[in-house]
Amino acid sequence: MSDSEATTSTDRSESNSTATIHNPEESRLRALLEPAVLANRLYLEDVSIHVAGSHRTVHVVVDLPQEETGGVSLDAIAEVSRGLSDILDNDPHDDGRPYDLEVSSPGVGRPLTEPRHWHRARGRMVRVNVIQGDNLLGRIASVGDDAVTLIPEHEVKKGMKPKQGEPITIPFDRIRQGKVEIEFSHLHEAALEDEHNGPSEEA
Repeated sequence: MSDSEATTSTDRSESNSTATIHNPEESRLRALLEPAVLANRLYLEDVSIHVAGSHRTVHVVVDLPQEETGGVSLDAIAEVSRGLSDILDNDPHDDGRPYDLEVSSPGVGRPLTEPRHWHRARGRMVRVNVIQGDNLLGRIASVGDDAVTLIPEHEVKKGMKPKQGEPITIPFDRIRQGKVEIEFSHLHEAALEDEHNGPSEEA
């Protein structure tokens, strides 16, 4: 029997009594669950298992394909949660211990660490920490196989419209860190992605 929680939270805080393990079981579950995630036109970002005593919590993080922008809807998360719960309930290699299934999307605060993350953030304002170069604030104009092109925004006096610079292409291997900046036009989307109490499904 499992409890499946659909949420767009990226909160991974655990109590001191909860241990986080990284073992072959996570890889096995990823292979088991990935086809169902793909069938829902989503991308399987991560599978992790947290253990507290005899109880397990299986965290599954799903995202939209890199060609799409925006966030994963709560309806989509609820739907894929039901499918993944059925698969886990009928897993022939499960050891029978009770578990909770939590399915979430990465949220707007996810660091941009992979090319697909930059694809997903096309059109968004990002702050980029550059290796051996000036850090940048700019809007993602395009993303290639090896680099991202930004339209820089230069800070101006308060109340004035930001000044845009010429496009700059930055190779991924020169980016130390990237993060999406929240804008007023994206506040509603950000609120959905960072909501900690989404709808729940019980299997």
